[in-house]
Amino acid sequence: MRAVTQLSFGTPDVLVPTEAARPVPGPGEVLVRVRAASVNPVDAHVRAGTLPMLGEPPFVLGWDVSGVVEEVAPDVTRFEVGDEVFGMPCFPRPAGAYAEYVAAPAGHLVRKPAALDHVRAAALPLAGLTAWQALVGTAGLREGMRVLVHGAGGGVGHLAVQIAKARGAEVLATASAAKHDLLRSLGADRVIDYRTGDFAAGLDGIDVVLDGVGGYGPRSLPVLAEDGVLITLIERNSPELAAAAAAAGRRLAGPVVEPDAAGLTALAALVEQGLLRPYVQHVLPLEEAAKAHGLIGSRATPGKIVLTV
Repeated sequence: MRAVTQLSFGTPDVLVPTEAARPVPGPGEVLVRVRAASVNPVDAHVRAGTLPMLGEPPFVLGWDVSGVVEEVAPDVTRFEVGDEVFGMPCFPRPAGAYAEYVAAPAGHLVRKPAALDHVRAAALPLAGLTAWQALVGTAGLREGMRVLVHGAGGGVGHLAVQIAKARGAEVLATASAAKHDLLRSLGADRVIDYRTGDFAAGLDGIDVVLDGVGGYGPRSLPVLAEDGVLITLIERNSPELAAAAAAAGRRLAGPVVEPDAAGLTALAALVEQGLLRPYVQHVLPLEEAAKAHGLIGSRATPGKIVLTV
């Protein structure tokens, strides 16, 4: 099968199109013919070696997949050959999504919403589950809460805005000016340009701050309500931030995304209701994975980048 393999840590050009052995599904697994796989910031960190969660190369990157079930292990009953599925299999263990085929635990996949093509379905799992598990699982988001999303124009951020809005929250978002129109179209009640002023000026009583960028934690603590929570996706291991939150008497959380069929089902339901839509800025062929990594490294791309297979 076609795949993109990296043989060493380094810049995007270590990602090389190759031929690889097609995986064989084990007990509880299905073989998925991948139609699309999205690129996430965590992929770039693993590639560069700053987050060596897959050990030493060689390996095939990627977790987000959307495709068609090609084979089913004998003990799997939830899927049949021909089913269209999507998910984030195995994270943080290797999934090898930058390839024509992926063997995945059946419990890490759900049926693809009919309202999404494979490109947009592939854009949803990792970023969507990160936002869902943070806002719904960690923060217990409910109607009437006030939510501040930092980095709202990015992969996680633009989905977090929509999830919070769908659950009846008031949504404030920080982003560069170029992404404001997109965020307003996705339901943000107020969009703040972090480059032109202090985002915290005049803000208070925020129930949930979601920081997917890093560096906003200490400045976000004063805007939180007394029972509010700061959720950081980047600085979860920062003793300085933990100390600042303790001194301010505010709750701090740093959840790590995990495979979650129930969460994926909930996201798919929001899609079918017209309340959630992944925004894809760039679609590239699998062989241009290196180019995709160059784009995601710029941090200027709104929404998601997806590889077609």
